[in-house]
Amino acid sequence: MSGVLRLCLVALAVGMCSCRPEVLRAPRPSVDPAALRYNVTYVREPEHALDVEVVLVRGTPRDFFFTRSGGVETVWAYSETGEEHELTVDRDGVRLPKDTRFLRYRFPMDALIRRRGPDFFAGMPQEDARLIAGRSWLIRPRVAPPDLLVELTVTGVNALLPWQRGPGGVYRLSAEDLVDSGFHGFGGRRCEVRLRDAVLQVAILGHMTHLKDKELCEWLRRTAEEVRTVRRAFPHPRITVLVYPVPNRKTADVFGMVMWSSPPSIALLVGQDAEPSDLVQDWVALHEMLHLTHPAILPRAPWISEGLATYFTEVAKSRSGRQSPEQSWQELITGFERGRRQAGGRTMEEMLEENAPPGIYWVGAYFALLLDVELRRHTGNQRQLDDVLELLATQGPTSTVSAYGAAVDAVAGRPLFNSLLSEKLRLPAFSGLERLLEELGVTTTPGGVKLQLARDSLLREALDGQRASSAQ
Repeated sequence: MSGVLRLCLVALAVGMCSCRPEVLRAPRPSVDPAALRYNVTYVREPEHALDVEVVLVRGTPRDFFFTRSGGVETVWAYSETGEEHELTVDRDGVRLPKDTRFLRYRFPMDALIRRRGPDFFAGMPQEDARLIAGRSWLIRPRVAPPDLLVELTVTGVNALLPWQRGPGGVYRLSAEDLVDSGFHGFGGRRCEVRLRDAVLQVAILGHMTHLKDKELCEWLRRTAEEVRTVRRAFPHPRITVLVYPVPNRKTADVFGMVMWSSPPSIALLVGQDAEPSDLVQDWVALHEMLHLTHPAILPRAPWISEGLATYFTEVAKSRSGRQSPEQSWQELITGFERGRRQAGGRTMEEMLEENAPPGIYWVGAYFALLLDVELRRHTGNQRQLDDVLELLATQGPTSTVSAYGAAVDAVAGRPLFNSLLSEKLRLPAFSGLERLLEELGVTTTPGGVKLQLARDSLLREALDGQRASSAQ
């Protein structure tokens, strides 16, 4: 073996063992780029990782950090002349030298999964595919001007990110997109669900034992149609949905989460061994899509956001005909009783302060039901909680508790929200439930829920969208 060949092989071996990202060094731009540029490469050898190169714009702030820290310990900064700085990333992020033109790092997905276990923030593996939240791997300026343009490319894999690709496979983003970057899917297979007014772009990140891709996508289409029993139109013209098959699980409703990227993205964990009948019983996909019907409440108020999604999950299943109104009321009552057991006699206010699931979901769902009934009572059954969501949708993607209350009052045509809330806060959680059910004509029996004529049974029928089978 020649000396030159031996030297090349040694250099290659050293490079393969290095943890430093081997992204090709970009040539010095002939003109200043118009945007902060992210060049992302999906790496499989020696194991799955993301190699990231950031080309900085002149004037870009030098303080960078990961929204969800802990995945990257070291980054490398390069000047235009090739000078290199190895920098340690701490909980506060990293400050780049003034002359930095390129920033490079590796996000070691498989290594993190071994160390921390699979989750949305380390990564979830399935064959060659990976599901991960963007906030874990995507470094960003701590402070950036709102007019900062961002470009991002991904090579080495078919990726599904929340945003739409432009010409040349380039994602053109804003600084805000780096803050709320959603769920990212790398690899897997794709399908597209088309509604009358929206598109769901779907990544299936692994193989199901009993279900074909077209069956999963048809399930998502039916679920999205159920959302339109609550809102007049699907809440966003385009969203992304990432379906991850969970090994050794049969139920479809393992877990789900929505992230408020723009547009939103949803991750659904589905049992790998689920069958078509399990999809009919699923509630998680509908619950997550129903979160799209309301704005993000800031500061976070899970009793509102989770309460709305939990309440409307059962209402939508009844309105769509997936289950009978009796079944929907049975599910709501079972949930309310579960929340009541967790409350243990404590007030609604104490439950909100504790903010612990599942009780916080069901306290919020009960208050959503109360609001819906009171809105119908005050407006002669002409207005409803659905109308509050329609009004909020005209006011932007975020809201507050006070703005939510103001929307309730506007739909009611009179002050309602604060008076009802202040009354319920000081009482034991779920107080008044039995009386409300009686007025709606909802009766629990050993054989299940029976729906009967009562003072407000017409409100109930308008609410659940069907005439009760037991009352016909």
